Amino acid sequence: MILRPFHLAFPVHDIPAARAFYGGVLGCPEGRSAEGWVDFDLFGHQIVAHLDPAAKPVAVANAVDGHDVPVPHFGVVLEMADWEALAERVKAAGIGFGIGPHVRFKGQVGEQATMFFRDPSGNALEFKAFADDAMLFAR
Repeated sequence: MILRPFHLAFPVHDIPAARAFYGGVLGCPEGRSAEGWVDFDLFGHQIVAHLDPAAKPVAVANAVDGHDVPVPHFGVVLEMADWEALAERVKAAGIGFGIGPHVRFKGQVGEQATMFFRDPSGNALEFKAFADDAMLFAR
Protein backbone atom coordinates (compact mmCIF):
# COMPACT_ATOMS: atom_id res chain seq x y z
CA MET A 1 0.00 0.00 0.00
CA ILE A 2 1.27 3.46 -0.88
CA LEU A 3 0.55 5.93 1.89
CA ARG A 4 -1.26 9.02 0.64
CA PRO A 5 -0.96 12.49 2.23
CA PHE A 6 -3.44 13.27 4.98
CA HIS A 7 -5.43 16.55 5.05
CA LEU A 8 -6.42 18.35 8.24
CA ALA A 9 -8.06 21.78 8.66
CA PHE A 10 -7.96 23.34 12.12
CA PRO A 11 -8.73 26.70 13.76
CA VAL A 12 -6.16 29.31 14.75
CA HIS A 13 -6.79 32.69 16.34
CA ASP A 14 -3.90 34.45 14.55
CA ILE A 15 -2.58 33.71 11.04
CA PRO A 16 0.83 35.46 11.48
CA ALA A 17 1.42 33.49 14.71
CA ALA A 18 0.47 30.27 12.89
CA ARG A 19 2.92 31.12 10.09
CA ALA A 20 5.70 31.78 12.61
CA PHE A 21 5.02 28.53 14.47
CA TYR A 22 4.32 26.09 11.64
CA GLY A 23 6.63 27.69 9.09
CA GLY A 24 9.36 28.95 11.41
CA VAL A 25 9.55 26.57 14.37
CA LEU A 26 8.30 23.35 12.75
CA GLY A 27 9.86 24.14 9.36
CA CYS A 28 6.70 23.46 7.33
CA PRO A 29 6.82 24.91 3.82
CA GLU A 30 3.87 27.17 3.09
CA GLY A 31 1.49 26.41 0.24
CA ARG A 32 -1.53 28.37 -0.94
CA SER A 33 -3.10 30.96 1.32
CA ALA A 34 -5.68 33.71 1.54
CA GLU A 35 -6.49 36.29 4.19
CA GLY A 36 -8.30 33.73 6.38
CA TRP A 37 -6.31 30.53 5.84
CA VAL A 38 -2.89 29.10 5.01
CA ASP A 39 -1.75 25.64 3.82
CA PHE A 40 1.35 24.02 5.29
CA ASP A 41 3.29 20.92 4.28
CA LEU A 42 3.64 19.01 7.56
CA PHE A 43 6.14 16.27 6.65
CA GLY A 44 4.28 15.57 3.40
CA HIS A 45 0.76 16.05 4.79
CA GLN A 46 -1.49 19.02 4.05
CA ILE A 47 -2.63 20.95 7.09
CA VAL A 48 -4.66 24.13 6.78
CA ALA A 49 -4.81 26.79 9.49
CA HIS A 50 -8.18 28.56 9.25
CA LEU A 51 -8.69 31.87 11.04
CA ASP A 52 -11.16 31.79 13.94
CA PRO A 53 -10.39 34.76 16.22
CA ALA A 54 -12.51 33.15 18.95
CA ALA A 55 -10.70 29.77 18.77
CA LYS A 56 -10.23 28.24 22.21
CA PRO A 57 -8.26 25.07 22.97
CA VAL A 58 -10.16 22.07 24.25
CA ALA A 59 -9.07 21.04 27.75
CA VAL A 60 -9.72 17.30 27.85
CA ALA A 61 -7.10 14.70 28.68
CA ASN A 62 -6.90 10.92 28.87
CA ALA A 63 -4.38 9.01 30.97
CA VAL A 64 -1.83 7.15 28.83
CA ASP A 65 1.25 5.53 30.38
CA GLY A 66 1.17 7.86 33.39
CA HIS A 67 0.63 11.10 31.44
CA ASP A 68 -2.43 13.25 30.76
CA VAL A 69 -2.64 13.18 26.96
CA PRO A 70 -4.55 16.14 25.48
CA VAL A 71 -7.56 15.33 23.31
CA PRO A 72 -7.90 16.22 20.51
CA HIS A 73 -4.38 16.34 19.13
CA PHE A 74 -2.63 15.68 15.81
CA GLY A 75 0.88 15.13 14.53
CA VAL A 76 3.07 12.83 12.48
CA VAL A 77 4.98 9.60 13.09
CA LEU A 78 8.54 10.54 12.12
CA GLU A 79 11.80 8.72 11.58
CA MET A 80 13.76 8.75 14.87
CA ALA A 81 16.42 11.20 13.61
CA ASP A 82 13.72 13.63 12.40
CA TRP A 83 11.87 13.29 15.73
CA GLU A 84 15.06 14.09 17.66
CA ALA A 85 15.79 17.10 15.43
CA LEU A 86 12.24 18.40 15.88
CA ALA A 87 12.48 18.02 19.66
CA GLU A 88 15.64 20.14 19.60
CA ARG A 89 14.00 22.83 17.38
CA VAL A 90 11.00 23.05 19.72
CA LYS A 91 13.27 23.30 22.79
CA ALA A 92 15.45 25.93 21.09
CA ALA A 93 12.34 27.99 20.26
CA GLY A 94 11.45 28.05 23.97
CA ILE A 95 8.13 26.28 23.47
CA GLY A 96 6.96 24.47 26.57
CA PHE A 97 6.13 20.80 26.33
CA GLY A 98 2.84 19.53 27.71
CA ILE A 99 4.54 16.13 27.79
CA GLY A 100 8.27 16.35 27.16
CA PRO A 101 10.21 14.12 24.79
CA HIS A 102 10.44 10.63 26.23
CA VAL A 103 10.03 6.93 25.43
CA ARG A 104 6.56 5.56 26.17
CA PHE A 105 5.83 1.85 26.77
CA LYS A 106 9.55 1.16 27.21
CA GLY A 107 10.33 -2.52 26.68
CA GLN A 108 6.73 -3.27 25.63
CA VAL A 109 4.92 -3.81 22.36
CA GLY A 110 4.45 -0.38 20.79
CA GLU A 111 7.48 1.26 22.43
CA GLN A 112 7.70 4.78 21.00
CA ALA A 113 9.37 8.13 21.44
CA THR A 114 6.75 10.84 21.90
CA MET A 115 6.32 14.51 22.77
CA PHE A 116 3.36 16.89 23.06
CA PHE A 117 3.24 20.66 22.76
CA ARG A 118 0.73 23.31 21.69
CA ASP A 119 0.69 25.84 18.87
CA PRO A 120 0.02 29.55 19.63
CA SER A 121 -3.75 28.94 19.36
CA GLY A 122 -3.64 26.09 21.87
CA ASN A 123 -3.99 23.21 19.39
CA ALA A 124 -2.25 20.15 20.83
CA LEU A 125 0.31 18.34 18.67
CA GLU A 126 1.99 14.98 19.20
CA PHE A 127 5.00 13.79 17.29
CA LYS A 128 6.27 10.27 17.74
CA ALA A 129 8.82 7.83 16.36
CA PHE A 130 9.35 4.08 16.61
CA ALA A 131 12.62 2.21 16.61
CA ASP A 132 10.64 -0.37 14.61
CA ASP A 133 7.79 1.04 12.47
CA ALA A 134 6.13 -2.41 12.56
CA MET A 135 5.12 -1.50 16.14
CA LEU A 136 2.84 1.33 14.96
CA PHE A 137 -0.29 -0.85 15.09
CA ALA A 138 1.08 -3.75 17.17
CA ARG A 139 -1.18 -5.13 19.90
